[in-house]
Amino acid sequence: MRTTLTLDEDVRAGLDREVRRSGKPFKEVVNHFLRVGLNSRTTAKPGKPFVVRARRMELQPGLSLDSIADLIEQLEGPAGR
Repeated sequence: MRTTLTLDEDVRAGLDREVRRSGKPFKEVVNHFLRVGLNSRTTAKPGKPFVVRARRMELQPGLSLDSIADLIEQLEGPAGR
């Protein structure tokens, strides 16, 4: 079947690179990548769901949240202010 396509410049450049690399005709390269793209939508498996594992947050012994400025100075030194 013959049809006319308008390709974006970056798509055309990518296809041209593949033609040079593979030595295959432009038509064959276009058909290959169209098949790959169409098949990837039907064969892609859903990813594993992301799970957040909660952990207890504690300060190291000797540190306190009573004064954030003091805490920063203890952790980062005087230059942290």
